[in-house]
Amino acid sequence: MSLSLQVQRALAFVFLFFAFSAAAQEKYVLSGYVKDAATGETLIGAAVAVADSAGLGTVTNAYGFYSLELPAGTHRLRFSYVGYAGEEATVTLNEAKRLNVELTEESVELQEVVVKARPDDANVKSTEMGTVGLQMDNVKKLPALMGEVDVLKTIQLLPGVLSAGEGNAGFYVRGGGPDQNLVLLDEAVVYNPGHLLGFFSVFNADAIKNTTLIKGGMPAQYGGRLSSVVDIQMKEGNDREYAMEGGIGLVASRVTFEGPIVEERSSFIVSARRTYALDLAQPFLNNTSFAGTNYYFYDLNAKANYRFSDEDRLYFSTYFGRDVLQFRSNARDFNFDMPYGNATATLRWNHLFSDKLFMNVSAIYNDYDFGFSGGQGDFRIGLESGVRDWNGKVDFEYFPNPKHHLRFGANYTYHRLTPSLATATNGEEVFGNEGEIRYAHESAVYLADEMKIGSGIRLNAGLRVSAFTQLGPYTSKQDSTEYAAGEPVKTYIGVEPRLAATFYLNAVSSLKAGVTVANQYLHLVSNSTSTLPTDIWMPSSEIIKPQIGVQYALGYFRNFEDNRYEASVEIYYRDLYNQIDFRENYVDDVANDLEEEFVFGQGRAYGLELFLQKKKGRFTGWIGYTLSRTERIFPDINNGNPYPAIYDRRHDLSVVANYTLSKKWEFGGAFIFGTGNAYTPVQRLYFIDQFPVQEYGPRNSARLQDYHRVDFSATYTPKPDSKARFRSSWNFSVYNAYSRQNPFFIYYDFESDPNAGTAAARAYQVSLFPVIPSVTWNFSWR
Repeated sequence: MSLSLQVQRALAFVFLFFAFSAAAQEKYVLSGYVKDAATGETLIGAAVAVADSAGLGTVTNAYGFYSLELPAGTHRLRFSYVGYAGEEATVTLNEAKRLNVELTEESVELQEVVVKARPDDANVKSTEMGTVGLQMDNVKKLPALMGEVDVLKTIQLLPGVLSAGEGNAGFYVRGGGPDQNLVLLDEAVVYNPGHLLGFFSVFNADAIKNTTLIKGGMPAQYGGRLSSVVDIQMKEGNDREYAMEGGIGLVASRVTFEGPIVEERSSFIVSARRTYALDLAQPFLNNTSFAGTNYYFYDLNAKANYRFSDEDRLYFSTYFGRDVLQFRSNARDFNFDMPYGNATATLRWNHLFSDKLFMNVSAIYNDYDFGFSGGQGDFRIGLESGVRDWNGKVDFEYFPNPKHHLRFGANYTYHRLTPSLATATNGEEVFGNEGEIRYAHESAVYLADEMKIGSGIRLNAGLRVSAFTQLGPYTSKQDSTEYAAGEPVKTYIGVEPRLAATFYLNAVSSLKAGVTVANQYLHLVSNSTSTLPTDIWMPSSEIIKPQIGVQYALGYFRNFEDNRYEASVEIYYRDLYNQIDFRENYVDDVANDLEEEFVFGQGRAYGLELFLQKKKGRFTGWIGYTLSRTERIFPDINNGNPYPAIYDRRHDLSVVANYTLSKKWEFGGAFIFGTGNAYTPVQRLYFIDQFPVQEYGPRNSARLQDYHRVDFSATYTPKPDSKARFRSSWNFSVYNAYSRQNPFFIYYDFESDPNAGTAAARAYQVSLFPVIPSVTWNFSWR
């Protein structure tokens, strides 16, 4: 046999071997959507497991879509979502297939009450640190201030998240300020998430489908903020039948309508809420000097969608909310009007290029505006501020194989900011600060890969590159250069690597580590301890540099008793650069250019978070504890020495419990404790040329009293097993049950005698809420 013939046979054998191997290893893609069988709502985070292959599976994305690449042959799959009966399906793969699954909400036995909508071991196996998903049905069971269910107040009960103050919806995450939280509603940024000067959030619980808090390290698809992401998604609407739900409370009422536009293809949801406490008090005010004074807020959520096919789906969602404060003091001829609020609109198109490639394209508009007009006698003043954005973005998800899940995309935002426009008149005299409307471009591209390495390591590596350009018209504060409209003034580029890793120690425990770098180009200028409507958003400029945050985190996660109990310990350290504060002795004057009133420095924050949760059984709940320190270092403040931030809080403890007594009665309770907020005390008061002068102590060197309270709630469902379409329940709650006089703020009363040259300052504490009982009647019809 010739050598050439032997080579030919050998090559033929090798070719046949590899051809056979390739055929044996041939794989196909199984993909589809997981939905609620009763409403047609897609289920976010539903688990899809391959029963005949341990460890192989996935979860549905934000639109209920999943994709799995499996070897050719027959496979048994399990689909599950907490609160729903699981489904199994057997699929024979000899080509790419689409499998849509509908899960039925199950009637859960008392001993199997579950409190989270995600896979039981997600805290151990996912790469996410400090990420919590909140199911609205469980949020509604917790005690609520004045009966108003509030997702942002629930977030404040988690470790690492501090409340801004008594009854406030504002929050701080791991040493960051209130402007460092990215709050999204259907992808639209919400710049001021507070109603009633921050006491309630703008999010109507009846319209919310899913809420995710990310505080341990933002994935690369999120940007523009340093501390956290609160990603809130609205319901899509029932595409099977018409339904209604709502509630009537002591402070507000709400109602939601939903139903099909085209059955099983298109649906809508409309949800409205309004307060009326002072409306009811008008007859009593009419006979006082405050006749005409009123306050109320309202909001409207609406969403519609149309499914052209499994490959194409269109969504449109919108939110509009307003606070209206009208104050009248007829005795003093003093009055003012203060309307403010948010408006958002999001148009999204989902498209499947293939079973492995998913795309979402969004066009987003959001507008936050604040107005004030009022005065006394002939003196009148008007103020305006706000932010308006036009945003376009495209996001892709690619599932090349079971070991990789790629995300990549780009976004662009055109900002129009009105930091402060002020006008004032005194008779015929007109004066004030016209201000400058600021314009800017902000854009970013990102790439992230969640990958599995062997059976014991999972990585999520990402890179985000962002850019921000300040635009004219603008007059340089450095060299008086005049920039025309649309002309670039200053451009910043930010490179933001993200890395998270999970190391499986065994089936029930894991070790996680991560590092996150983020840039923030918009800044909230605040003279207060919380996000108030009078606070002003400022863009980065030639003077104001972008804030930069670097966070390192390490955590140990462990589940017990078949995932009945969940525990975690996380430590973090954050460096913050280009932080902004007002200069020493700053006095709020609308005639001043704010850029000239700022000083810049650095910050650092570090802490330990403990979390223990019981997820199943009649008795459920969690304990969250945070030990932390947050400091700022400014060369121009406190002689350059470190000082605690206003929201530095050494200890923060929350204990939350729910107990299901029977199908008719459920009880809830919460205990909250926090170290008192820091503030700057008046140290001395003296006279210079018979004028009193206040001398303050070191920045934030004093603290308010520690904060603590207990809340209770009870939910009564008269006919839990009723087959009728109309159902109802009663919720009773008590806020601050033992009427703790928690501090809201401190003010000083000055007593002085210029002739004798004596002066004294006495501090007084103002408390806001005593014990507050409330009752709400909730109903639904479907």
